[in-house]
Amino acid sequence: MFIDIKLDKNTPVYIQLKDHICELILRGMLRSGEKLPSTRELASILNVSRNTVINAYEFLQEEGFIYMEKGKGAFVSDVKVNFQEKWTVDWSSHINNYAKASEELDIIKHETKWKKGMISFKSIAPDESLFDVEEFKKSFLNRISIEGEKILNYGYAQGYKPLIEYLFKYMSNKGANIEDKDILITNGFTEGFDLILSSLTEKGDKILCENPTHNTAIKIMKLHGLEVVGVDMEDDGVSIDKLKEKLSKNKIKLSYFIPSYHNPTGVVMSVEKRVEVYKALKVYNIPIIEDGFNEELRYSGAHVSPIASLSGEGNSVIYIGSFSKILFPGIRVGWILADKKLINYLESVKRSRNIHTSSLDQAIFYDYLSGGNFEKYIKKARKVYKEKYEFAVECAKKYIPFNKLFGEGGLHIFIELNDIKSREVLEKCYEKGIIFTPGDIFYTDNRGYNTLRLGFSRVSKEDIEKGFKIIGEVIKNKI
Repeated sequence: MFIDIKLDKNTPVYIQLKDHICELILRGMLRSGEKLPSTRELASILNVSRNTVINAYEFLQEEGFIYMEKGKGAFVSDVKVNFQEKWTVDWSSHINNYAKASEELDIIKHETKWKKGMISFKSIAPDESLFDVEEFKKSFLNRISIEGEKILNYGYAQGYKPLIEYLFKYMSNKGANIEDKDILITNGFTEGFDLILSSLTEKGDKILCENPTHNTAIKIMKLHGLEVVGVDMEDDGVSIDKLKEKLSKNKIKLSYFIPSYHNPTGVVMSVEKRVEVYKALKVYNIPIIEDGFNEELRYSGAHVSPIASLSGEGNSVIYIGSFSKILFPGIRVGWILADKKLINYLESVKRSRNIHTSSLDQAIFYDYLSGGNFEKYIKKARKVYKEKYEFAVECAKKYIPFNKLFGEGGLHIFIELNDIKSREVLEKCYEKGIIFTPGDIFYTDNRGYNTLRLGFSRVSKEDIEKGFKIIGEVIKNKI
């Protein structure tokens, strides 16, 4: 039974040996009181060093699986494993409505899946080949050497203080007034938005947003049982006339906007319209949740300040920030900038759920950012993405028949077709090795059947042209 053990190169041999003996004992193949081979004998059988076997036996003894008798050797402890009759639970009958809704709204599970070898325009994640891994390694080693013991222990629910201070300055440079404001570090946008809705809404409340809007936001709003009131978009952002109409006809609890590089359209809301949105919501005293999506990826024109900057010393805007669509989405670091009293409550809600965001991730990220690496990275990223964006627009105009093309930058473009269902286009494109995101998943009212989002951030120029050409051919052939 020891000869059967298959050792691999990825795990220390003594750990593999310990786990193998544990399994034999728990399965009843080694019984209580049974003598194990001597360390010298087992080392010879497995062709490993004697110290390897000694280490394995020491761990097994510490964990209570074996005991040692001086001069006699190692023996199996009296480990009680009483296997009972098979007990099967029908978990489908136990699942609550929240879990069922989560599964139904999970587009990763229910939308068309990418297969190896396909050209995918689904992703709007950053291109990892642009990441400066060496600088990130330096930041990791630097933080570990400076405060390794501290950041490997429990942290604070509000977040890593040096990172919070960095983000205060970062938001101040965007024009936001940080007086009487505070910051809470979150696991990306998703947790931040969920914390806010958990703290400020009740089931049945109405929340206003752009239509279309971020699919993840729609999912979270629906999971909270909120009634989503969508306002149609125009070329420079949400329609002010329709916004005022919705406000006059509905009792709205909160509002949610993505003013910069709006997901999915890529539209940047004009400065004038941001002011009008702010004023309209102020009349009805409806707080604004601002999603700072991809603000850093402006390729041309002057800086456009976030809506949060318009409120000055006021506290009506809750800003959710994240670098996830630009840099290191794997570490899931985001933040909420809001009124101090509100952050106080949000901090407690976060602590009740997951105690805190990884202190190690926050510390490394802070070290990377504070060293000026982000500025260098974003300069390079803007250049690469600008070229891809312009090339994608050029190819779309050249190959794809459309009614309208949206997008002013960022990592994707949004296309409205001429009364053709994008899902039917997707079905035919999929057969040809091309995949994209149908636009209907971004709408609050089951519209958008003739729209699609094309993410280009992780696609080569060669594949952009090849893929767009195939999409265009499918459309021209009218499915």
